[in-house]
Amino acid sequence: MSRVQLVEEYGPAWSTGPYERGTDGPRVIVVGVDGSPTALRAGSYAAGLARRQGARLVVVYVAAPSMWTGLAAAGGADVEQQTFEEIIEQLREELRPRAEELGVSITFMVLRGEVFPELRDAATEANADMVVIGASEQAGHRLVGSVASRMVRAAVWPVVVVP
Repeated sequence: MSRVQLVEEYGPAWSTGPYERGTDGPRVIVVGVDGSPTALRAGSYAAGLARRQGARLVVVYVAAPSMWTGLAAAGGADVEQQTFEEIIEQLREELRPRAEELGVSITFMVLRGEVFPELRDAATEANADMVVIGASEQAGHRLVGSVASRMVRAAVWPVVVVP
């Protein structure tokens, strides 16, 4: 991973357990979150699936600097960084109690860079069996492609897109 900023573990320790022939479902689920309503729904879906499957949940937040950040005054970059920090703290506050409540082992990762390659690399390094991501809420992504559609086209793991 190119720019890992934070990795925290919450909830009970996770192990792969003994090999079981014919086991259904994923053992490692990666979910991309960004604080949006669809991403929060994706996180809830992934957490429920991880609980039912006894899987490890890897929650990934990518702090993706805007293309305008470099052109903005220094204050613009500071405001963007403060926004990232607020989202990260909000996610941490939600993940800690949920991990204990659900009995799910959660790894929370904060990465910095472009969303698609960072999320793809995180899923690859975590040996993900499935990736869950929220559908884009931006109309322009229907033309140029969203992160969700790019993850599906990567064709490495099953991808669930939550509306």
